[in-house]
Amino acid sequence: MGSPICKKETGLKSQDASRRTFVQATAAAAVTVAFPSLAQAQAFPARPIKLICPWPAGGSTDAVMRALAESATKALGVQVVIENKPGASGMLGPNELVRAQPDGYTLSQITIGVARLPHMQKMQFDPLKDFTYIACLTGYTFGVVVRADSPIKSIADLVAFARANPGKFTYGSTGNGTTPHLAFAEFASKAKIDVTHVPFKGSADGVQAVLGGHVMSHSDATGWAPQVEAGTMRLLATYGSKRTKRWPNVPTLNELGFDTVSDSPFGIGGPKGMDPAVVKRLHDAFRSTLQDPAVLASFDKYDQSVIYMGTEEYTRFINNMFQSEKATIERLGLAMKS
Repeated sequence: MGSPICKKETGLKSQDASRRTFVQATAAAAVTVAFPSLAQAQAFPARPIKLICPWPAGGSTDAVMRALAESATKALGVQVVIENKPGASGMLGPNELVRAQPDGYTLSQITIGVARLPHMQKMQFDPLKDFTYIACLTGYTFGVVVRADSPIKSIADLVAFARANPGKFTYGSTGNGTTPHLAFAEFASKAKIDVTHVPFKGSADGVQAVLGGHVMSHSDATGWAPQVEAGTMRLLATYGSKRTKRWPNVPTLNELGFDTVSDSPFGIGGPKGMDPAVVKRLHDAFRSTLQDPAVLASFDKYDQSVIYMGTEEYTRFINNMFQSEKATIERLGLAMKS
């Protein structure tokens, strides 16, 4: 039979343990109430994160986004899962952000299109109000390609053909209002040629259309690079302010006298109203990907450079681009009819 004293001591210890547990739980609850951002950030992420690539699988953007997702997975400790949603000129990802919870578990690639397309057509979002711009990471190199056996061997040939055959020269792009579309439209305006634009869902579709003879050329980021390297396509010109390291013999549209320079930084965004501590956690994770050799190798493969902007700078950049893109769209006669 046990000692009454032992039973009393055991009861006291049990009461002390319960009291400590209660105090600890109360303290934790107080921290959660007083510092909700801190508590949420400490808990985040607790499950896989969806990162939307609004372009088809197999293209250059898809490859780069997958490298970023794999690197961010290591930084965050949970899987960052790529979900392809091609179409609508890269806007299906941003469209989904409008409907998503602002908890950090739904993200999307954000392109300049979010600042441009609202000037061209009615959109589901307001780029100045509906997104959290987490970080800008990189940007595209653009150019125009033709099939290797095309009689069009230079930009001069392209201009001559288009002038002799108004409306018959066809070029593909990754969609209406995308940078490859507008850059070529700008060039055509400067060259005073009438050409026909054929939009596709992404790079892979456009490349196959050229190879299949369905369009005469394709204006895009460097998803066409493997075909150029393999000799099945010819690169006529790039759109940057200077020639690329990879194709130093290929001229820019600007140096050919057409006053067209175009690049297109892109980054990662989420829904509006995200917790600042969660935004910082995501920002820091994606910024760390820019030190990952595998990510940098994917950039090199598609002739992309590091273009980093933090959350505040990236937000200001989009706001400024919204104004400048309005002027460009109006000048090209592509503004939405009121």
